[in-house]
Amino acid sequence: MKKLFPFEFLYMTMTLLLTVVVVQSVYMTVIRPRAEAVLAAQEEHFKQDPMHTPPRSVYVILRDYEQETAFILAIWSVFILAYRGVAVARERSLLEQDFVGIRDGQVLFPEDSREFTRRIEALPAERQAHLLPRTINVALNRFGATGSIQDAATAVRDECEFEASKLDAELSMVRFTVWAIPAVGFVGTVRGIGAALQEAQRAAAGDVTGVTHGLGVTFNATLTALILCITVMFFLHQLQMAQDRLVLDTKRYVDTRLIRHFRTQRLAA
Repeated sequence: MKKLFPFEFLYMTMTLLLTVVVVQSVYMTVIRPRAEAVLAAQEEHFKQDPMHTPPRSVYVILRDYEQETAFILAIWSVFILAYRGVAVARERSLLEQDFVGIRDGQVLFPEDSREFTRRIEALPAERQAHLLPRTINVALNRFGATGSIQDAATAVRDECEFEASKLDAELSMVRFTVWAIPAVGFVGTVRGIGAALQEAQRAAAGDVTGVTHGLGVTFNATLTALILCITVMFFLHQLQMAQDRLVLDTKRYVDTRLIRHFRTQRLAA
C-alpha cells in the first residue's frame, strides 16, 4: 500500500516551515532591531550635520519584508537542491559496484539473459528502483525477448532519456523559486517607487527624506533578490550538471560492461 504522503513531500513541507520559522526569528530578533537602531543613529547624525553621508548597513539593506521572503525562498531552494544532490550521490555510488559479474571475454546469448536478470531481481526492491540496476534489467529483458543487440541498446538509451527527463522535471519547484525570488524583489521595487512618489510634494518643499527612504527600499530589495537568485542559479546548474553526468555515465557503464558482451546465435556461429 502506497504511503499517503511520500517522504519527498514531507521533506519539502517541513523544510519550508523550518525555513520560515528560522528566518522570521532572525529578522525579529536581530535584523530589524539593529536596522532601526542604525536608522535612528543616522537620523541623529543628519540633524547635527546635514551633509553627513552615513555608511551603508547590511541590516538596513535586509530589513524589509521582500528581502525576508526572498531569503525564505532561497534557503528553501538550497534544501531542495541538497536533497536532490544526495539522491544523485547515492545513484553515482552504484556505478562503483559490479551488478553484472561478466568476465572479460565472456559472451552472452539471448537465452543467457534470464540468469543475469535473476541477479538484479534478487536485489532489495529499493535497490532495484535505482537507475543503474533498472537500466541493466531493461537491457537484459529486451535482449532476451528480441535477441537483438540494437534493440537492447535502444532500450538503454530510452531508459536513460526517460531518467534525464524525470530528473529535470523534479527540479520544477526550484525553477519556480528562481523565478519568484527576483519577482519578490521587483515587488519591493514597485513598493519603494510608490512610497517615493507619495512623498513628491514634501520633496518639492525641500524635505527629501521620504523620497530617499522609498528609493532605498527599491534598490535594497532589487539588490538582495538578484544576489540570492544568482546564488541559487549557481547551485541549480551544478546539480543539473551532476545529473547529466550520472545519466551519461550510467549509459556508458551498461554499454561497456554489458552490451558489448552480447552476441546473437547467428554471430556466434
